[in-house]
Amino acid sequence: MPIGPQIGAAGRRDRLGWREKIAHISWPIVFLVGCIASIGFAMLYSAAHGSADPWMDRQMARFAIGAAMMFGAAMIDLRLLMRFAYPAYLVSILLLVWVDFAGQVGMGAQRWIDLGVVQLQPSEIMKVTLVLTLARYFHGLSYDDVGRPLSLIVPTILVLVPAALVLKQPDLGTAGMLMMVAAAIYVVVGVRWWKFAFVLAIGVGAAYYAWNAPNILHDYQKARIMTFMDPESDLQGSGYHITQSKIALGSGAVWGKGFLQGTQSHLDFLPERQTDFIFTMFAEEFGMVGSLVLLGLYVLLVIYGTVIAIRSKTQFGRLLAFGLSFNLFCYFFINTAMVMGLIPVVGVPLPLISYGGTVLMTVMIGFGLIMSVNIHRDQRIGRRLGHEDS
Repeated sequence: MPIGPQIGAAGRRDRLGWREKIAHISWPIVFLVGCIASIGFAMLYSAAHGSADPWMDRQMARFAIGAAMMFGAAMIDLRLLMRFAYPAYLVSILLLVWVDFAGQVGMGAQRWIDLGVVQLQPSEIMKVTLVLTLARYFHGLSYDDVGRPLSLIVPTILVLVPAALVLKQPDLGTAGMLMMVAAAIYVVVGVRWWKFAFVLAIGVGAAYYAWNAPNILHDYQKARIMTFMDPESDLQGSGYHITQSKIALGSGAVWGKGFLQGTQSHLDFLPERQTDFIFTMFAEEFGMVGSLVLLGLYVLLVIYGTVIAIRSKTQFGRLLAFGLSFNLFCYFFINTAMVMGLIPVVGVPLPLISYGGTVLMTVMIGFGLIMSVNIHRDQRIGRRLGHEDS
């Protein structure tokens, strides 16, 4: 039966008008995003020694654009998202290939495409399009289909191809995030645990090969791993970043030194304080209490996104909201664990806080897509697009 204006189980029409969509916007998500972004503006102001230039003013302009994109994404019908999931994935792959041939090099990595007005980082776009694609693929499978090993070949290829392209840039952190988010989606759809053990065994073998084979892992990547094992082995070299980060974290104590009073950052001991190590600067100025409040805001966003996923009537909506929520979790978990020395330094920014255009835009679009799932949670979409669920 073709899809028409129908009443869902919750009493809401299957197709909503613009006014109804606006009325069902997830304002708690908007509020939490605004709170975290405001903290980010303040920290970028502090990172520039009490100046809006060069980071805070640009970040605020990008946030305004990102907010418009977030609300725009929230209005998109889930059927339309499903229809363009595969084309979006293909475009993202082509952009990653473009980076490999003609990308801009910065800080030892080839990750950006210079569009003149803005520098685009396709690996960040892939974090969203991969979730869209996996949600689209698994929406078309039954639970029994997921249990068949052959049905996992296609999605595994969909994950490994961009992960390999990103790893070649090299960007170990983003490649790891793509794999982690995909693994989480696999768990949610019901992939058997023994298959993860099999993949883990392959991964251990691949890691051993990558460590010993030439031209796979760069020397600085190996140095980061060795530094993680023993940070004091090279305090002035590869261990400098994490050592200074730990000093700043510890100096913040319980309540912090106060806004604009951080010594490690303002005396320029803390590297990359506007990007990867901005959480360290925040912890130095606002202490353990402030850090826990910030992490609490992130956790609330993840919880809210997960609740939206659970309430969705379609598998596509559930997987989309869950995958994007887990992607946010990976962002802040990896970044904070990295600056505390719990994992090797891999260059993952803190969402809505760290300075950066593509990351901010894609994160905002991700929030918009989560809100779209909430707005359209009563839609019924069959395994074949264009048919109702039975």
